[in-house]
Amino acid sequence: MSLTVTVAGRIAEWSGRRRVWLVLAALLLVAAVATVLWRLEPWSESGLIEYPMLIRTDIPTAVAVAPDGAVWFTIEFSDAIGVLRNGRIQRLPKGTQNLEPLGLAVDAQGAAWYTDAPARVISRVSPDGAIKSFPLATPIARLGRLAVAPDGAVWFTDATTLSITRLKNGVFTRHDIGSLRSSPFGVAVEAHGTVWATLQEANKLVHISADGRLAQFDVPTRASGLGDVAVDASGAVWFLELRVNKIGRFADGRFTEFTIPTPSAGLTALAAAPDGSLWFTEIRAGQLGRLREGQVSEVRLPRADARPFGVAVDAANNVWYTDLSGWLGMLRADRAKAR
Repeated sequence: MSLTVTVAGRIAEWSGRRRVWLVLAALLLVAAVATVLWRLEPWSESGLIEYPMLIRTDIPTAVAVAPDGAVWFTIEFSDAIGVLRNGRIQRLPKGTQNLEPLGLAVDAQGAAWYTDAPARVISRVSPDGAIKSFPLATPIARLGRLAVAPDGAVWFTDATTLSITRLKNGVFTRHDIGSLRSSPFGVAVEAHGTVWATLQEANKLVHISADGRLAQFDVPTRASGLGDVAVDASGAVWFLELRVNKIGRFADGRFTEFTIPTPSAGLTALAAAPDGSLWFTEIRAGQLGRLREGQVSEVRLPRADARPFGVAVDAANNVWYTDLSGWLGMLRADRAKAR
């Protein structure tokens, strides 16, 4: 065999191997580019649209929808608050690091109000990003949820002072619970200005009338671990029972409880929709849930690592949710209605 033939064979063999490696490298490059694009662009499937965070380490937490359609969300361990407008996410710097940013709501002007426990303030961010803060009087603060009333007053729960507090025109008015074992957490305001809140350790609902009078109601299931609370258009009060995997309803002086089909679903948030449905998140199950006319249905999110945490419903009945894995998502109203 001549040397020329041998070298030619080796060259041909090497060229073949090189082509294989080039093909493999090209496939890996395509996969990498696809992954980057997947993280940078909205992702959609069968009625679900998800928007990735601009920074991979961002953890979206609470979510609220403004009258103009802007979707606001808080970001854990970040110095920014997020907003989605016209399909694009923005990060608005707020100057301080977030820690458990659980309180978030929007007012009639489209501004977002949020709790900032590390800074010990309640803050308002306007649609143009301008921030105004209202300092709390306590040296430390452990804040729960926040709601905006029809009259523009901001209500929030404060486990440090064992109170449910109102902020209006720059003035704080504290409503003391009167029990060391109360742990106020959830808060909601109905159309006529009545305030409802949950007391986690006391296992009670609290009602604050328009003239400031407090009333408390014991939840039937003991040690249920109360979480979020919401009020629907009929005035019925809905609340999460985290430890017992239930959702409760209080109306006309009577309690009703609904068990979630998925065991240990990990309930985290709930929101009342304009169409009368109640939506909630199941962080352990990676699902959204809907309760309507006494029936529970569930929507499994498509990613195996999905960890839905916050939920809100817009005027068109689209369901918005935050995912601790780094996504802001929407379940379209047409699919939500079909459940």
